[in-house]
Amino acid sequence: MIEIFRVKPKQIYFAWLDSKSHTQMTGSEAFADAKVKGRFSAWEGYISGVTIELVPNKKIVQQWRTTEFPDDSPDSMLEINLEEIKEGTRLILKHSDIPDGQSEAYKQGWKDYYFEPMKEYFTNS
Repeated sequence: MIEIFRVKPKQIYFAWLDSKSHTQMTGSEAFADAKVKGRFSAWEGYISGVTIELVPNKKIVQQWRTTEFPDDSPDSMLEINLEEIKEGTRLILKHSDIPDGQSEAYKQGWKDYYFEPMKEYFTNS
């Protein structure tokens, strides 16, 4: 998935990894320990995982799951790449290893619960 935001990559990178900013950006309670091997949660615990790679202002890779994943299902992988462009930032989101039958719901969820609120947040901040 690709989305354009009219802010610098560092603003998105910081907001994604900062508990207070992530909460404000999505409108729901979030916690983030902004380091490799740091735990995170979002949407009041619906989403949780561990950050496994960080390239400042360019890339975030996380092991990611929701409370809807079957207990025996491994974590999915979330990779966010931030590319500076003339208009601001091109965010490229790759979400893989999602449990069977759940991909379309998460694809729509990224739009509804992240991209749209993020556009509003960055427009108003």
